[in-house]
Amino acid sequence: MAYAARSLRTTAVFAAVSLGIMALAACEADSGEDTAAPSATASPSAAGPDEGSSTPSTAGPSDGGASDESSSGSGGGTASPSDAGSDDQDGGVGMCETTDLTYVVTVASKPVNHALLTAVNKGSDPCLLPANELVLTIAELDGAAGHMGPDGKDWILEAGQSAYAGILFSHADTPGGKSADKVEIALTAAESPTTVPVGHGPVTVNDMEVTSFFGSAEDALTY
Repeated sequence: MAYAARSLRTTAVFAAVSLGIMALAACEADSGEDTAAPSATASPSAAGPDEGSSTPSTAGPSDGGASDESSSGSGGGTASPSDAGSDDQDGGVGMCETTDLTYVVTVASKPVNHALLTAVNKGSDPCLLPANELVLTIAELDGAAGHMGPDGKDWILEAGQSAYAGILFSHADTPGGKSADKVEIALTAAESPTTVPVGHGPVTVNDMEVTSFFGSAEDALTY
């Protein structure tokens, strides 16, 4: 009986010891998990500065937003005003009318039977001169002068600027003709003519012709 009692006590002691060891192991396991947790949460905090520093450095150069916008803005700003200025200038100049100009017709020393027509813009503003529509008539003769020389191009006649046309009153190989000491001039057929005396006239007129307007007297008397 004494042996059996000792055996039970020994078993109880072993059981208690085993329970204590298991409890201690469980505590160590819990403490291990608790200490591991901070290291797991520390890794995102370490990664945070890396992400924060790499994001601005990558976005800034690749976007280049400020420099692109400023360069495109300056290009558009300098281009559009220049285009707009030329359009406004052309659109603001009206056609020259017959009454906008003063006229002088003078017989030329050469070529023979020629006269020079000088037209001056007497206004304070420029106007667009119709180069090829000049109408020249003599009151005592039927019909208007024919055209000679090349066609010109309409051009802006500034205030006070002169334009020139050459007049051929008669061909040397054409007999006859009528004497005249004045001509009638209109810039277009739709306008009423103005009468201009012929300086150093009178002249004999037959098969009269006139050039387009030119910028120099020499060009006008070439034909």
